[in-house]
Amino acid sequence: MKTRITELLGIKYPIVQGGMMWVGTADLAAAVSNAGGLGIVTALTFPTPEELVKEIARCRDMTDKPFGVNVTILPAITPPPYEEYVQAIIESGVGVVETAGRNPEPFMPAFKAAGIKVIHKCTSVRHALKAEAIGCDAVSVDGFECAGHPGEDDVTNLVLIPAVAAKLSVPILASGGIANGYQMAAAFALGADGINMGTRFFATQEAPVHENVKQAMVDADERQTSLMLRTLNNTVRVYRNKISEEVLAIEARDGKTDFAEIQPLVAGTSGRTKVLDDGDVNGGIWTAGMVIGLINDIPSCDELLKRIIAEAKEAAETRVGVFLS
Repeated sequence: MKTRITELLGIKYPIVQGGMMWVGTADLAAAVSNAGGLGIVTALTFPTPEELVKEIARCRDMTDKPFGVNVTILPAITPPPYEEYVQAIIESGVGVVETAGRNPEPFMPAFKAAGIKVIHKCTSVRHALKAEAIGCDAVSVDGFECAGHPGEDDVTNLVLIPAVAAKLSVPILASGGIANGYQMAAAFALGADGINMGTRFFATQEAPVHENVKQAMVDADERQTSLMLRTLNNTVRVYRNKISEEVLAIEARDGKTDFAEIQPLVAGTSGRTKVLDDGDVNGGIWTAGMVIGLINDIPSCDELLKRIIAEAKEAAETRVGVFLS
């Protein structure tokens, strides 16, 4: 299967594993890359640039295929040393970087000088146009269905992908709400050159996630997510549990939400230790997309990618072909 994405990234299948905090480790990234996709190590999962360098080296020991690193740039009272993380990525010889959050323009000269391919995650047409203008090699179009931050426009991928494709010349990854090959075929029809999946890879054998959490995703339907922090114009889609319901109850009160009141509830450390490590699905906040309604098993990454490709071919040859013959 050849597309502009496979040619750009040097991969067998046009399937990318998106960056995921605490989950994008070498174990998952290497498994995706070995299966023919592009695995992504999430930089800020590691507390220091030095620890990231070690994880990149560990990933390289586990695969001889291409893999990338995610750098999510978010506002913070005390921001991480982004420049140091970027330098660590460059010095480690990584070939692909996925950026998300704020505009990556300040880091583009360094990435370009190192010959790194940059994919920027966008939630709107205007952001995609900006990413292309600053020199990004591809964009990942994140629809309203996605886990994490879907932006504030609430546009689904059925509209967003063709809207972006009509105006951009760089390759496009469809991101958000995708779990199978039938959706991949649909994304191609809409103008995408590949797919980016996070939540679906969350529920794979190699993901460093407690089995209770993976099983909760299998048991869930498409309604099992919540949109938090809308009152703060910082919308985030998470798995609907007791903590997210408590946050929504606070946001539903009259007047402006006081972030200090909900900060202890949304702290990432609880999501990592109580949820991902200990398996308490109500122990903290964890991101999940609406696509959990399409997750029915916990395969290996190799099984998942082979299935997706087979489904995409079936969709092209039969499901769509029957109407066009």
